[in-house]
Amino acid sequence: MAHYALLDSNYIVTKVITGIDETEMIEGKTPEQWYGDFHNQLCKRTSYNTYGNQHTNGGTPFRGNYASIGNLYLVEFDAFIFPQPYESWKLNYETFTWEAPVAKPSNTETHKYVWAETNNEWVAVPIGGEE
Repeated sequence: MAHYALLDSNYIVTKVITGIDETEMIEGKTPEQWYGDFHNQLCKRTSYNTYGNQHTNGGTPFRGNYASIGNLYLVEFDAFIFPQPYESWKLNYETFTWEAPVAKPSNTETHKYVWAETNNEWVAVPIGGEE
């Protein structure tokens, strides 16, 4: 069993499907070709176990991240990325994840942190009550 992402003309993921193993053929075509033709969209296999260009089970990462609806496929890197969460965040081309311009604080036992784009900073929100 493998997963496949269907892409529109702008390389945005419109649907993710489960299909046959990528080593099998369908009517003489690879699954990417066959599913793409069937849905009239470009089709790219995606790895359920890949996030941040790392394989969760220690295997070989595949195409940056597991694709989901709304993700962008970067043709030049053969990788899926999530939509940019904030204007100030930059794409890390090694992990294919977005990074804030300021590192997130590590004090997560007493606070959670949310990004404030207007000030380009992390804002602490108390966990379990008010300060």
